[in-house]
Amino acid sequence: MTIEQTPFDERDAVPLHRRRKGSTELAMATFATPLYRIVDGVYLSHGTTNAHLVTTADGDVVISTGLAVEGPIHRAKFDEASRAPVKHIILTQAHLDIVGGTNAFKGPESEVIAHRASPACQADDVRIQAFRNRRNPRFFPNEVQSLNAADAEAMAAGMQSVYTTVAPDVAVDGVHRFAQGGVDFEVIALPGGETLDSLAVWLPQRRILFTGNAMGPLFPHMPNLHTIRGDRPRPVLPYLATYQRILDIEPDILVTGHFNPIRGRDFIREEITRLRDAVQYVHDETVRGMNEGKSLDQLKREIRLPPELEVGQDYGTVIWDVEAIWYGYAGWFHYRSTTELYDVPAHAMHAEIAALAGPEALGRRARALAAEGKPLEAIHLAEIALAGDPAEGEALAAHLAAHEALLAAAPPRNRWYQYWLKGEIEATRGKLAAVGAPA
Repeated sequence: MTIEQTPFDERDAVPLHRRRKGSTELAMATFATPLYRIVDGVYLSHGTTNAHLVTTADGDVVISTGLAVEGPIHRAKFDEASRAPVKHIILTQAHLDIVGGTNAFKGPESEVIAHRASPACQADDVRIQAFRNRRNPRFFPNEVQSLNAADAEAMAAGMQSVYTTVAPDVAVDGVHRFAQGGVDFEVIALPGGETLDSLAVWLPQRRILFTGNAMGPLFPHMPNLHTIRGDRPRPVLPYLATYQRILDIEPDILVTGHFNPIRGRDFIREEITRLRDAVQYVHDETVRGMNEGKSLDQLKREIRLPPELEVGQDYGTVIWDVEAIWYGYAGWFHYRSTTELYDVPAHAMHAEIAALAGPEALGRRARALAAEGKPLEAIHLAEIALAGDPAEGEALAAHLAAHEALLAAAPPRNRWYQYWLKGEIEATRGKLAAVGAPA
């Protein structure tokens, strides 16, 4: 049996956002890693979201199951540690990378435990599946390719789609406690987090807390309160309440949805306290600016974390969270223009502006702005020029140069920046090649 344990030594602790891998490095290749032993009887199998096994004298408990294509791989790895019946399957949220592999573990004795809101959250994902399928390939190319291949194989074999939802046998709203084989479990409905149905699992005898992706896939990083791929808004105040709930438990070992466990009660408290205070600071500064009459754009320019509250921004960012907090309180109307109330947006007039100013002149100016180190201004102007002439070479060149500059300055481990900017660069290069213009 190949089982690995590499405990985190808090004596070597540096802020985790400077030592832990970024989200672009989450890949199916993690299946090649050995089964990881957290402590005796508690194991971790790496995946898109990690799956966990707790063995007891009276059967096993599985916490999160991975994607449908991952479930059998997790099961095979867990079989290295135990072949006992799986008595409970705990789903820490409704995303496919947590519920998808359930059938690989479920047997006649298995009880599936999930948040009371899990069926509704799964229904949301089904309802907008086509919308997500158009957006997800940009940000999750490996996962989408694997899911699509597995789904085609399943359908060809007359099986159900890998996107099948999972109905819980026990719906948790509060705290659900049970004991199995001498091990006590507390399944805790969290106030908020990455989804509206986030659960934590607490093993009080071992002081291990499993939080899944409630705090996001990267710890400790700013939350993504409203993802650019398209999700329901994640309210900030319940997020803060979740941080506090975890702090109140005071775990010795924190097991999140990705990477290896975090060890050391004092270290965990320090990191989550700073994360809580950083998010609280962004919330309070946004609300203060709103009450002072500042615009959203002004607050996005002004609000930055003070050094003592520095946390990672490889998942969410301060700018994105300012915008999400603003929309959470104020909605979509900015009091800027009557046109906000109707169905003709400002960009609908870009072609008219380009006709008046001339696409070539706008393209030349956009390229000059890019050369002056003003990539965002260059993109705005290039988009106006391209609305008038989609083949305007100077505008396309400016669009390309601006995105290359933004990519060079972007956080290298933030998948949202990386995949979006690289996608725009690739598309623009293709357009330049099509019109025979130099890149």
